[in-house]
Amino acid sequence: MCDSNDGMAHRAGGGEFRFLGYAACALAGTLWGTGFYFGRLALDEMNVEHMVLYRFLFACVGMLPVILTQHVRLTASELRTLLLAAFFGIPVQFLLQFHGLALTTVSHAALMVGAMPVFLALAASIFAGERLDWIGWLALCGSTVGAALVVLGGSRVSTGRETPSLAGDLLVIVSLITALAWILLSKKLMRTHSPLVVTAYTIYSGMLMLVVCLVCESLFARVAGVKIEPFPFAHVSWKAWMALGASGVLCTATTTFLWNWGINHVPASRAGVFLNIEPALGSVLGVELLGERLGPYAWLGGALILIAAITLTTREHEAEPAVILE
Repeated sequence: MCDSNDGMAHRAGGGEFRFLGYAACALAGTLWGTGFYFGRLALDEMNVEHMVLYRFLFACVGMLPVILTQHVRLTASELRTLLLAAFFGIPVQFLLQFHGLALTTVSHAALMVGAMPVFLALAASIFAGERLDWIGWLALCGSTVGAALVVLGGSRVSTGRETPSLAGDLLVIVSLITALAWILLSKKLMRTHSPLVVTAYTIYSGMLMLVVCLVCESLFARVAGVKIEPFPFAHVSWKAWMALGASGVLCTATTTFLWNWGINHVPASRAGVFLNIEPALGSVLGVELLGERLGPYAWLGGALILIAAITLTTREHEAEPAVILE
């Protein structure tokens, strides 16, 4: 390999690196928490496909120095892993997630993301051989009940911008499931390559796949005689451009690197607790800045999701298995 994973030697030990690892995951969770808010601002002026494309164009600009300076040689197996991680992590996850956001509220979408640490624990149990005790499975059930309360019992009062919907909430949940594949596959790649390299190459590979998906969608629409919206540019407000830039550089490129670096130095099962910052902050932003409303059952469901996630990610865990998805 042309690059060496400098953090590998510090993964299991070193108080300083453990502290920095947790700090990186906490900062990633905080920045991710603003993603739905910035996405909603951009969606007021363009459709989902255009918003996601612009977001990743900005992310690619942020990762350009890495691409230009870090040249790696991937084996055939590593290339397949990278392409799968990029496919699930970018075009599939983001198109599903923001189509869901277009149909629901920032607060509901953010609370749905609170189930992600629990999904991670379940995926680790299935694919990595980790076992959950009765408290773990009870937390999983509690999180499922919480998600149902948010989806089915949330407020349906219009705020003048959008209202929650079952279809939107379910699309967000499906996007979380696809994100699991990206996380596990990226962790596998980071056994032989640095987190920075894995982040940059995943973003660029996913961006190319996203362009291919949008071109195919455009061609299909033309054949079907469906009117296609032109790419917005001149009429996009400075507020939307700022939101897109923040989404790409801060909420995508920076957060992905911070998360990858963090879980390379601390156990992913413990780092998962910092994903809970995202739904908490996202809901606050939706309520305080966008004037959204959450019904009492939605708040109760969100609390159940967060309690379950914190229970799973802060209890003692056995050492993570060395082999993932193999």
